[in-house]
Amino acid sequence: MLYKAEVKVALKQAVLDPQGSTVEGAVKSLGYKGVSQVRIGKLIEMTVEAESEEQAGTLVTELAKKILANPVMESFTYSLTEVK
Repeated sequence: MLYKAEVKVALKQAVLDPQGSTVEGAVKSLGYKGVSQVRIGKLIEMTVEAESEEQAGTLVTELAKKILANPVMESFTYSLTEVK
């Protein structure tokens, strides 16, 4: 079976996000109000072939832990959708 996987990687809350701070400053300098605590992350999309959703989830988790996210600084979540 084929699954579309979306992996969201974000800096852990305790880690400073200079890129997010820069964007937040730019938003404020453009005159927008009500925007704060900007955090920048990444979204990785992939197609995974596996026998089951559980197996696909295991593969995506392994990839995220080994190469997609830095476990010291980042956390990740993922979602799977069966491709028909």
